[in-house]
Amino acid sequence: MDTLRYTEPEPNSRPISASRSIAYGLERIGLVSLRFPWLVGLATVVLLIAGAFGIARIKVDDSLSQLFRSETPEFRTFEEVTRRFPSNEFDVLIVVEGKDLLVRDSVEKLRDLVTDLQLIEGTRGIISLFSAREPPKGTDLPAPLFPDQLPAGAEYDRLVQRVLNNEIIRGKLLSEDGQLTLIVLALDPDVVASSRLRDVIGEVQKTIDNDLAGSRLTARLSGVPVMQLEIRNAVERDRLLYNAFGFAAGALIAILFFRRLSFMFIGAGPPLIAIVLALGALGWLDFRLNMFLNVMTPLIMVISFSDSMQLTFAARDRLLQGEGRLEAFRNAMLVVGPACVLTHVTAGLSFIALQFSESDLIRTFGEAGLVATLIAMFAVLMLVPLLGVLLVRNEAMFVAEVRGADSALDVLRRFCFWVAARMVSRPGLYSLLGVLVVGGLGLVYANLQPRYRLADQVPDREQAVAASHRLDAKLNGANPIDILIKVPDGKSLYDPETLAVIAEVHATLDKQPGIANVWSLETLRRWLAEKLGKSDVATLKQYVDILPEYLTRRFISAEQDAVLVSGRVPDVDSSQLLPVIEGLDKALDAVRTKHPSYKIAVTGLSAIAARNSALMINKLNRGLTLEFLFVAAFIGLAFRSFVVMLASILPGIFPIVLSGLVLWILGEGLQFASVVALTVSFGLGLSATIHFLNRLRHEERPDEDPAVAVERATVLVGPPLILTSIVLACGLIVTVFSGLPSLRLFGWLSAFAMLAALAADLLILRPTVTFLGRLAQRVGGKPFYR
Repeated sequence: MDTLRYTEPEPNSRPISASRSIAYGLERIGLVSLRFPWLVGLATVVLLIAGAFGIARIKVDDSLSQLFRSETPEFRTFEEVTRRFPSNEFDVLIVVEGKDLLVRDSVEKLRDLVTDLQLIEGTRGIISLFSAREPPKGTDLPAPLFPDQLPAGAEYDRLVQRVLNNEIIRGKLLSEDGQLTLIVLALDPDVVASSRLRDVIGEVQKTIDNDLAGSRLTARLSGVPVMQLEIRNAVERDRLLYNAFGFAAGALIAILFFRRLSFMFIGAGPPLIAIVLALGALGWLDFRLNMFLNVMTPLIMVISFSDSMQLTFAARDRLLQGEGRLEAFRNAMLVVGPACVLTHVTAGLSFIALQFSESDLIRTFGEAGLVATLIAMFAVLMLVPLLGVLLVRNEAMFVAEVRGADSALDVLRRFCFWVAARMVSRPGLYSLLGVLVVGGLGLVYANLQPRYRLADQVPDREQAVAASHRLDAKLNGANPIDILIKVPDGKSLYDPETLAVIAEVHATLDKQPGIANVWSLETLRRWLAEKLGKSDVATLKQYVDILPEYLTRRFISAEQDAVLVSGRVPDVDSSQLLPVIEGLDKALDAVRTKHPSYKIAVTGLSAIAARNSALMINKLNRGLTLEFLFVAAFIGLAFRSFVVMLASILPGIFPIVLSGLVLWILGEGLQFASVVALTVSFGLGLSATIHFLNRLRHEERPDEDPAVAVERATVLVGPPLILTSIVLACGLIVTVFSGLPSLRLFGWLSAFAMLAALAADLLILRPTVTFLGRLAQRVGGKPFYR
């Protein structure tokens, strides 16, 4: 067993020529560093400086709609509504709750709070309990529901009853039990789009804390600006966490692995430099951090660390065999380098597969991942030999110190040999079991259902999600659902037919189960008809004109050629919300038929998510299925072997379908984060497969049982594959500390898939390649690589 270490390749396993390299000679760019080390080193320093400036340029994209941003008609309608009726995008929702909410002292504090909130710089209007009015008397304007001087005793009790029964605020701004109220604070759009948002939200929170001090009321903030700020804070915090952990983990494992500071820098230095260069490039290319791009740091570490360690490990073994440092790193590059190129290319193909998504966010993540993968590949190929020739000194002393001190690695070698020996003892049986297991898991995976909730994009340990949940419980929904009505040419806003369309759409939305808090111009019209007994257009127009502009823009466009009817829906899974949206759309067909010249469209982020999330997730999943076959064919083409193509399929699929079983057990279903994680993990998980097959290519002999070559290759590449897979899983699992649910899912699922890929490599690939190798020898009379 002790003889199964890396040795000088025999004639039939020498480093092969560029024409037969699985990377077609691309790995030879790493030899430039051996010939011009100081020039390459200087170029690296310059690029690192440029990368640092690029990182400083990275900004955060905190838009809640970016996941569904696309060129579809539905999204263009949503963008039109956002542009012409921008209220929802700039509303801070203040949820105040308490059993004493309508007690006189509490109402006084609430009114003081509403007054003070309007004085904060950057706000432009507010809607609250105190916006409600008494029924108008004669021609006088209606008086406020809450008088300037609050009554006491029985008169106050009667006021509370009038408040609880007020049609304008009941169920919309005040819960039925009178224990929760909603204050809607409109912010200036320029504030929401700038760095001032943090200061304004902080001032809002400070005002709430001061004005409600001493009361038994609690207040939480929600709404798009608050969610955006929480996303922004979480992304920035996560970036610091991932960067720090990535640097620390890479350095620590490398020094424990190689037990020398110089080899720590050789093994961990290129991945860490690749992180700086890749993030810097993303900054210069104006990529913006979001819930997916924020995981780029650990992904770059995953992409590059395994290959860097394989190269360093191979060069180290050659040094122990007596080669000089130039020769050792040159031969390591020629033997292991092709596999490094191929692993990066397969990872890049996974990111390219994301380009077929309809989501702008996911396509951007794929583009960024492809850029990072290419940078990581060149960083590893160029910097491992560079650092090797610069840092390794006195090879004879190194050999004397290290020889005999590799007890931990020897344990791993023995373990790898033990696994390989058993896997090749009955390759046909184990291959059949692999097919059955993967097939069974595939059936479970095929039955996973798409899942999506808007709250998964927002930090769930902050106040915004908690406040939204209270609105879902008490006011029947926190998320807006809108119906856009476009007035045709030749018709005006106050045309009888236009008002009739608004009334019919309002009634339809109001009757739809699952939708509450319906607001529109019809709300004001009904109130005037009931309280004032007037339904004429002149009176309606008079009251619209006296309302503040920020309020009328919520349901009437500035050009008065479009109106909005809005309701609220709870934040539930899209599969539950879709029947509601489809039922509403179908019910509106009667209005569309009756008034064909009016464009009536159901929109809003909730509607877009309900309609598109399942389709987008299923399309990503189909792309992943096609990627299996495409990448397997690509590997077979690179190795110039049909047998290799077949051998790579099962170990490539196994981590995906096993992860699907875990998702099924946990009841998670397929989410955007999980499909993207599995797509990326498929490409990354093939690293172990490619490195093993590349080594097997060097170890096979013309007249030898393939099982012997499998055992020998396993012992040579197994230890670094095991260690790096564990390190990479740890690098991904750090995302469980993120405040974003989608990133936590992405992290732990990717880490699990990486470990599952290692298990597949040891337990499925070994017997499969042995079985197919023997079959190829019997059929063709020669090793399947030749």
